[in-house]
Amino acid sequence: MFHIRGVVLPDGRQQDLWIEGDRISLTPVEGARTLDGAFVVPGLVDAHCHPGIGVDGPVALDEAAAQAETDRDAGTLLIRDCGVPIDTRPLQRRDDLPRIIRSGQHISLPKRYIPNLGLDLDHPEQLPDAVTEQALAGDGWVKLVGDWIDRGVGDLAPLWPDDVLADAVKAAHDAGARVTAHVFGEAALPGLIDAGIDCLEHGTGLDRELLDRMAAQGTALVPTLINIENFPGIADQAAKYPTYAAHMRALHAGVGDMIGEAIDAGVDIYAGTDAGGMVAHGKLPDEVSALHHAGMPAERALGAASWAARAWLGYDGIDDGAPADLVVFDADPREDLDVLRRPGHILLRGRLVG
Repeated sequence: MFHIRGVVLPDGRQQDLWIEGDRISLTPVEGARTLDGAFVVPGLVDAHCHPGIGVDGPVALDEAAAQAETDRDAGTLLIRDCGVPIDTRPLQRRDDLPRIIRSGQHISLPKRYIPNLGLDLDHPEQLPDAVTEQALAGDGWVKLVGDWIDRGVGDLAPLWPDDVLADAVKAAHDAGARVTAHVFGEAALPGLIDAGIDCLEHGTGLDRELLDRMAAQGTALVPTLINIENFPGIADQAAKYPTYAAHMRALHAGVGDMIGEAIDAGVDIYAGTDAGGMVAHGKLPDEVSALHHAGMPAERALGAASWAARAWLGYDGIDDGAPADLVVFDADPREDLDVLRRPGHILLRGRLVG
């Protein structure tokens, strides 16, 4: 049992909280241990994370657990896995690891994504059935590969016909799941948005017209800015495909302007690191800072990795009876986002884990 007194975000009110079992209580609990701290934030959220992927592809379950521990120790208490090639359900049963929302495997086509990570279909027309299977096997999300380099074209290109995408998104919605898609370039975006997709990952090719459409229909964006920083290095390794390399450099150069346009358009933006592979785990504070540097106000950037992201994913913030997933800081992270790198206390399911 714990007692915390501090400024509770996002409301900004000084408040007393008690932790009894795995729940928050606004009623005093006798004998509770008082924890020092000044600002209390709902558990942080990495909305694009891959516990189960390493630099060489799929990893063993014990390494995936270590990745999740690294995220937890940085204050991330909720993960949307956004596509993982291994079965992470055993991690969900561990009380000491972040809560994980599984999205199943990436759905792609042969030679159109990173080897050994996705579920490669023989034909695009199989997409609706594959989406239904992944929706029923996951936790309410399905992940598509929307575009990738087509070596025959020498550049980024869409994977799916527009009519197939529309059928696939409808199939997911009929199964009670939402759909998101990896997409870097411009060409795949209209079809994905027209299909009614719920979220886009990266979205570096978005323009103002598409962003306005996303805002109007409630399509979210998880831009993974710290992973976009890898685009120049990817381009450097793609000398065989000069058009693709130049395209990746241009997308990298324009991402800051795209985020500014997304903010102005009113698109819902959430923080995701794309940890696993090219990005190390535990980097969520870096992503929050990157969003802020791209023009998002500090408090909104914090919310994109905390209370706003939790609400979007169907999880409670700080309220009476809510799960006790909290991060306590000595200083106000709204005034200095670097405070996120120094959590004072981390409580997960009511247990002190950091």
